Amino acid sequence: MNYEVKVDVSPIYELLGSFMVYTSKKWVRNLDIGPEWISEVSSKLSPEVSAALSQTAAWPFDDYDVLYAWAIHRNNGDSVISFLKCLQETSEEVLLSAASPYLPKLTLEEARRIRDQYTPLLELWYEHYFKDVEAGIIPLIEEDAREKCMLLTKMDPMSLVEYASGGLVIENAPEIQTIVLFPTVHNRPINTYCFYKKMMLIQYPVDVPEEDEDEPPTCLLRMTHALSDPKRLRLLRYVAEKPHSLDEMIRDLDQTEELLKHHLMILRVAGLLRIHLGAEDTEKFSIRPDGASELQMFLESYMRL
Repeated sequence: MNYEVKVDVSPIYELLGSFMVYTSKKWVRNLDIGPEWISEVSSKLSPEVSAALSQTAAWPFDDYDVLYAWAIHRNNGDSVISFLKCLQETSEEVLLSAASPYLPKLTLEEARRIRDQYTPLLELWYEHYFKDVEAGIIPLIEEDAREKCMLLTKMDPMSLVEYASGGLVIENAPEIQTIVLFPTVHNRPINTYCFYKKMMLIQYPVDVPEEDEDEPPTCLLRMTHALSDPKRLRLLRYVAEKPHSLDEMIRDLDQTEELLKHHLMILRVAGLLRIHLGAEDTEKFSIRPDGASELQMFLESYMRL
């Protein structure tokens, strides 16, 4: 392990993450906000705005790597409006220069296209959705970022990444010099990450206070759901032996790739799996030892034992 960890926090990341979730619909069934959030937001948008936002479904998903790189490189504060204005007014040459240290294969034409296509849509998203929720989100992400900054002095970098992400382990990755962690709310409980040249950006979920203390906490519901299927229990037992890749699981467990990905996602969001990323460029999965102890803790706390 030879990388340093930095913690960044900004509503700009939340703007991009919420926009990505809404327009792509990726992972939405595994997110706490769920499909209901998509329907709720859609019902408040005009047909014209909905039609404009729907264009992004046909655009390359890797475009978000570029948008996040520009967010990392922001130099005019954390105001969403200022960030979008800067994108709109900055030449493609300057934007390319800002992103190319992270994405050396990015071309001038791609930088221009991404700026021109996404900036007006992000402005629409801010005006018709994000500005109404921004004030409630900022205190949550800022408080969480302060906690992670404090832990930077108490934990080694790999342990902090695993703790913040609930199981993401970055090891044997000599090409990575810096990992940037940033907290988000909309993507809970999913982690997303971008690999850049010499750097990795990791979005991790913020713990949001439960509204009703008499209801089972969301973390407990995720865990009990994950453990309710015998196939997932057998999968946990299998990866408890040693880390395994998806290809090895397909070979040994006689399950389809689609079904295994479904089970792995459910186990991941429940905090029961560790995902190992490194120089091999292949995800491997192992059991997360803290998961079992957290299950007992959440259960005992809810039952007031």
